Amino acid sequence: MDVNDWLKTQMISAEAYDADALIDRFLDEMEMGLNGEGSSLAMIPAYVGIEGAVESGRSVAVIDAGGTNLRICIACFNDEGRVEFSNFSKQPMPGRDRERSASEFYAVLAAALEPLKDEFEHIGFCFSYPAVILPDFDARLLHWTKEVKIPELVGTHIGTGLLAALEARGVSGKRIVILNDTVATLLAGLAEGQAFNASSYIGLILGTGTNTAYVERNENIGKLGGHLATGSQIINVESGGFSAIKRGSIDLQLDERSENSGGYIFEKAVSGAYMGPLALALFQALIPEGVFSDAGGAALSIMKDLSTIHIDNLTAGISRDTGVLGSEAFSDSDHETMKTVFTAVVDRAALLTALSITATVVKSETGHDAQRPVCVTIDGSTYYKTHRLADQVQAHLKVLLAERGLHIRCIQIANAPVTGAAIAGLTTF
Repeated sequence: MDVNDWLKTQMISAEAYDADALIDRFLDEMEMGLNGEGSSLAMIPAYVGIEGAVESGRSVAVIDAGGTNLRICIACFNDEGRVEFSNFSKQPMPGRDRERSASEFYAVLAAALEPLKDEFEHIGFCFSYPAVILPDFDARLLHWTKEVKIPELVGTHIGTGLLAALEARGVSGKRIVILNDTVATLLAGLAEGQAFNASSYIGLILGTGTNTAYVERNENIGKLGGHLATGSQIINVESGGFSAIKRGSIDLQLDERSENSGGYIFEKAVSGAYMGPLALALFQALIPEGVFSDAGGAALSIMKDLSTIHIDNLTAGISRDTGVLGSEAFSDSDHETMKTVFTAVVDRAALLTALSITATVVKSETGHDAQRPVCVTIDGSTYYKTHRLADQVQAHLKVLLAERGLHIRCIQIANAPVTGAAIAGLTTF
């Protein structure tokens, strides 16, 4: 059989999608989300703008609750506007290994902050999960993604809970601004964007999960009901939830086995947490088609999991760290078939990522002048480390943006979510 043809029937191919139609649908969903209508895009107001000036020499505590790791540090901007970090700690995100209680989660955060209590007044909390941001900069968790399991926290106010945990340890008088990691990534690009006269800003995360954020005029945010009718603010699109993409049977099976079945369909098609498992599901579905050797098919049939790193290294021709895929059970032909499949998975992810960026640029109503491109700050190991993914995203963007007369400049900022959270903590109050 022709594996590429089979992949198209499974919608695991960039060629299987109508990019223009999906961009139009994405824009429709954005508009509905802004107006509080039924939409797969939450379009969450961040109540944080891009106008604040960072005060040098002042310290702020930063929490970065990411898809994989929890990072906590003290941040301070020097006179040149560069951020300096100290007391940096990193550990696995609580709740990914097993179900945790709310008190366990807060205990981890408070224990890390307590020894630093004399070094900060404000906390910039980068919270990388779907949450409604409130006008007082607290956040109510909508639901977990990225396989985190702390059910007690769903529906609660994260900032209030953390302040209470700190108070219980004798740490009082602190203030918290909570923002999504993608909002923080957007903020991290402000200095560089200002240097090249950017017309607006977008943040993109493509790592364990995926999301976009952009700057929207308050008058266009219907669900605010006239609140903040002037000015603008950052919108957390929650693009991982976009549901208007066709899926094949293997996508549907993977969805059914996930922690959040039926949700975050777009994220499951593009993000690092799902690429490896999706590739394995495709391999196993191909076994009856006779495209693998007997030994290779037998080895694949008993595999329970596949790391995205292992299949990506194999596809990139990196012999080290390919896990079980490097065993003698697999022939050269088996490996070529695996590469074909995973290349299609990556190409689809690249197209979908590019169309989400394009739709966000269109919605921002900026980027029409080549001398004032939109600054797109991109963060996430999946984007930068997955073989050919970044190149493919840029190739698709070149076509999609040119068709619309739009201009962007993509940048990378070291520790973008942490830097952006520090900026929010220093400029919001």
